[in-house]
Amino acid sequence: MSEINKIVVPPRPPRGGGPFGGMNLPAEKSMNFTVSAKRLMGTLRPERLWLALVFGLAVISVTFAVLGPRLLGEGTNLIFSGVLSQSLPSGQSQTELIAGLRASGDNAQADLLSGMTLTPGLGIDFAMLSTVLLWTLVLYVLSSVFSWMQAYVLNGIVQRTVFRLREEIEAKINRLPLKYFDSRQRGELLSRVTNDVDNISQSLQQTLSQIVTSLLTVIGVIVMMFLLSPLLALIALVTIPLTLVITALIAKRSQKLFVAQWTHTGELNGQIEETFTGHALVKVFGRQREVEQRFAKKNDELYQASFGAQFISGLIMPAMTFIGNLVYVAIAIVGGLQVASGAMQLGDVQAFIQYSRQFTQPLAQLGSMANLLQSGVASAERVFDLLDAEEQSEDAEPAESPVETHGRLVFEGVSFRYSPDKPLIDDLSLVAEPGQTVAIVGPTGAGKTTLVNLMMRFYEIDAGRILLDGIDVAQMTRLDLRSRMGMVLQDTWLFGGTIRENIAYGRPGATEADILAAAQATYVDRFVHSLPDGYDTVLDDEGGNVSAGEMQLLTIARAFLAKPSVLILDEATSSVDTRTEVLVQKAMSALRADRTSFVIAHRLSTIRDADLILVMDSGRIVEQGTHAQLLAAGGAYHALYAAQFAAPVADEV
Repeated sequence: MSEINKIVVPPRPPRGGGPFGGMNLPAEKSMNFTVSAKRLMGTLRPERLWLALVFGLAVISVTFAVLGPRLLGEGTNLIFSGVLSQSLPSGQSQTELIAGLRASGDNAQADLLSGMTLTPGLGIDFAMLSTVLLWTLVLYVLSSVFSWMQAYVLNGIVQRTVFRLREEIEAKINRLPLKYFDSRQRGELLSRVTNDVDNISQSLQQTLSQIVTSLLTVIGVIVMMFLLSPLLALIALVTIPLTLVITALIAKRSQKLFVAQWTHTGELNGQIEETFTGHALVKVFGRQREVEQRFAKKNDELYQASFGAQFISGLIMPAMTFIGNLVYVAIAIVGGLQVASGAMQLGDVQAFIQYSRQFTQPLAQLGSMANLLQSGVASAERVFDLLDAEEQSEDAEPAESPVETHGRLVFEGVSFRYSPDKPLIDDLSLVAEPGQTVAIVGPTGAGKTTLVNLMMRFYEIDAGRILLDGIDVAQMTRLDLRSRMGMVLQDTWLFGGTIRENIAYGRPGATEADILAAAQATYVDRFVHSLPDGYDTVLDDEGGNVSAGEMQLLTIARAFLAKPSVLILDEATSSVDTRTEVLVQKAMSALRADRTSFVIAHRLSTIRDADLILVMDSGRIVEQGTHAQLLAAGGAYHALYAAQFAAPVADEV
């Protein structure tokens, strides 16, 4: 297929559209959070085995981390009992010592000693303490190693998932009809493909690991707390329902703001893209103040939504911390009483306090993860909206293709409308024979460019059919159809690359001789030699280092290189000077043998030699014939011609 047909500047959009037509679109309505979150998690399905590995590594890492405080508690018990035993008389067993204390009426100290394991007068057992501390160090090191392995594997999972998501978006964009892009800002669409996908990546990266680790930590800590003290464990469990209630209330309020945040981000990007693209026009017409005001307004809307979303969702962490502190105080008081009564050892209370911190911290982290998760799901909603957009119709199967290529194009009773309630083209019929040059003229909005879009199947017709060399174009694949057509638009498109590469874009695999021949035929060769690097001159993506007329010649050379059966020129010579235009017309005449050319023109002087001139008005062909025939008829073409050439004379008079 000729690559020239793949990327084109969009034609005149439906009425009410245009470059700034998307600015007043309403913000997207938030989808169901649960449904969107499930769908986002569904994108991880191909990574099931790797996710199982992540879960296994997380279990091992959390298990080692949870056992750590228990061993530290044992170390505390060894130190406390050793220090206390030094102050006790030796030669007695612990049981005899406790009995003596009770006999003397010192029940408080007896209760304290009854909850401990010690040998009176022995002191601290440093050998046992060293063993306990060494095992604690080993556990924490192993926990860190497995946590690092989990993060490494998870990073690969997330990046592969986002990689596939970008591939889906790219494939989806190629399947979307032109009307989808006509009705949306380019910057807003780019924001979905870049900002929203990046936000999804960051959200998955940060939340998946944290959620898995936090949940496993909560479960492991609950088990250890119940083993140490069921009473204190019940006190700690009070935080769970409070956490769930607070998180649900805050998340419900912040989700709408996150959706608004990313919607405004896309709209702001679209506005910036428009302003930068038309920067020269903004300066020429002195609209800087208006642009700044529009930017300030949209920027303020983004600020308000972002501030609200971050502030409200940010309340989760302080709330969880406050609840955790209350529980910490309760555990410290009740635990102290338990130690004093001999029901628990000091090291067990210390371990329990550590577990209470380990318990409230993941709960608070889970709450704060709601912030990132909501932001990620809000971005996912926008990406899914793109992925769910209505696609262009499938190519016919099996597809047909003309046996011989001549370029005979026939319209039979074609009808089309952008909006169901606004007819544009109704029951249009025409025949363009091979080798003919068919010019299409008429007032703005008459349907000239729309007619070309229907030939290329950028839009599908509502009724009738279009035949290319006897085959209905609806029965051809778009690839086959567009490979037989070349198109040059009034708005030029060049990519960042050399002049040679820009011309060669019209036909992949073209030889140097083919490129040079196309350049010479379209008089590109004439100005290229005046450039320092000739055909190796690097153009920027806006073609800023060549003139508008030279850019136009490059796009014409690109189309000539493609050697299409049907050549479509939509005001293609509007940016070239009169002398160059004459030369290009001569070159085109030599290349039109056995090819059909459609020329959309506003300057009627450029189409005097056309074999057939179609005069369109309100989607209908009101006149057709040669230049001389239409002038002699004194109808719509005569009126257009007279208005175009008589007006300057009248002004001078």
